[in-house]
Amino acid sequence: MDHPGFFERAGPFKLVEVARACGAELAPHTDPETLVYDVRPLSEAGPDEMSFLDNRKYLPQLQTTRSCACLIHPELKDRLPQGTAALLTKQPYHGFAKALALFYPAARCPLIAVPGQQAIDPTAWLEEGVAIEPGAVIGRDVQIGRGTRIAAGAVIGARVTIGRDSYVGALATVSHAIVGDRVTIHSGVRIGQDGFGFALGRAGHLKVPQIGRVIIQDDVEIGANTTIDRGALKDTIIGEGTKIDNLVQIGHNVIIGRHCVIVAQTGISGSTELGDFVVMGGQSGSVGHIKIGAGAHIAGAAHAKDDVPPGARMAGTPAKPLRMWARELALLKRLVERDRNAYPEGPSEET
Repeated sequence: MDHPGFFERAGPFKLVEVARACGAELAPHTDPETLVYDVRPLSEAGPDEMSFLDNRKYLPQLQTTRSCACLIHPELKDRLPQGTAALLTKQPYHGFAKALALFYPAARCPLIAVPGQQAIDPTAWLEEGVAIEPGAVIGRDVQIGRGTRIAAGAVIGARVTIGRDSYVGALATVSHAIVGDRVTIHSGVRIGQDGFGFALGRAGHLKVPQIGRVIIQDDVEIGANTTIDRGALKDTIIGEGTKIDNLVQIGHNVIIGRHCVIVAQTGISGSTELGDFVVMGGQSGSVGHIKIGAGAHIAGAAHAKDDVPPGARMAGTPAKPLRMWARELALLKRLVERDRNAYPEGPSEET
């Protein structure tokens, strides 16, 4: 059975209504009565769904989109494929935020559990052998497989699905997530909160509703007080067998491959993609919208700002190949020693 989703969608809306809500103008010869049913990414939108383009990095996706309409800067309107109407705005990301608020008005304050009901909602479906400790809250339409234990004080939000033989630690919260079998979620973990999405502007910063999910595949372990944001439109995905240490931050739309190792205090920015068997050392990080290839290693305290090839070994800030980084450190050390030998008592003021 397909998952019903975590957010109730309003609409459909006429294109002219969408344009009005987004502060956009319809391009000439656009049918204002066209019905729009949803907001989706360029690569996934269908002929009755709208999308947006704000980052030129995604221009190749614009050429193949099937969306019925697209929020776009007037300078780029001629790049739209035939059949996709232009919603013209100089701030497409602001328009996107307003479109999401129109279609998903409850996304800012999603329902976790129905107030006043018992700790285990009567609509929840628990297989035989599920253990729920005192103080845990199980929201409506939750599904939990046999052998799973929910520890004291944990909160499982509405429509969350958790597989078999898993564990959710004390005071952890899981919302907007589909969790596989044999997953360990330690105490204090936060899964499924909205991502850090804002359309920045001089008049203030407009919050972008986050309507995606978190998908956690089988045999994943997530350390204490780690946070994993739900996707904005797409899903945040944690691949099978991946091990995540304590105090890790994973942003929205991140895709982590199979059997990765993410060490404590690492920060992975939104829309970053990690291939299988990637290792990220403690206090490492990445900027958003980059790809780290399968088998790559990012050393502790290193920070990747560009795509990383498969199998690469990277170190430093900004991250660079390990050998280059080591040579730079050795050269710097030699320069310091040479300066010390030339001026054993330190350089004079004239120097």
